[in-house]
Amino acid sequence: MYRIKDEWGEFLVRLARKAIEEYLRTGKEIEPPKDTPPELWEKMGVFVTLNRHNVPPQAALRGCIGFPLPIYPLVRATIKAAIYAAVDDPRFPPVKLEEMDNIVVEVSVLTPPELIEGSPDERPKKIKVGRDGLIVEKGIYTGLLLPQVAVEWGWDEEEFLAETCWKAGLPPDCWLDEDTKVYKFTAEIFEEEYPRGPVKRKPLIPQSQD
Repeated sequence: MYRIKDEWGEFLVRLARKAIEEYLRTGKEIEPPKDTPPELWEKMGVFVTLNRHNVPPQAALRGCIGFPLPIYPLVRATIKAAIYAAVDDPRFPPVKLEEMDNIVVEVSVLTPPELIEGSPDERPKKIKVGRDGLIVEKGIYTGLLLPQVAVEWGWDEEEFLAETCWKAGLPPDCWLDEDTKVYKFTAEIFEEEYPRGPVKRKPLIPQSQD
């Protein structure tokens, strides 16, 4: 059962694009619309991803930032994450307004992270590609990868863990350390079919468990 209705997902994607384009024009953060569904004022984690249109998934990323924890009302978190993804992702130069004609906006609404308990070598069995996103945490280092990333790259569970360690700036086998914490979460993902186009729920295809 979905927490986020399709029409709410569409609302959030449209809002994310509006927030970015308005900020790029004026330098100001927009306020949540008056017609925001009441449910979207609940605090939830969210990420906004910007992808270049008609580019292979592995090369499409133009920005991705968000809030893993439910610290803001979802509507406000979406506005903030959208702006940060456009201008504050350290991997990319700030997006220019004219680029938005060729960028697809994607919004991922997250469940709260759940610590994976037990022996580190059992961790791959406790996650599922196509369902889970991961957070790796060790000391001051933290890395997060959304569920769709593992699907797009064709990783299995161990590869997903290793890549999340890399994202945290840690050795790829750090998920085997007792003092490394690994969290999993799920996401409901909505994206434009093309820039400013219809918004659809993005299905994730689980890997076969052979």
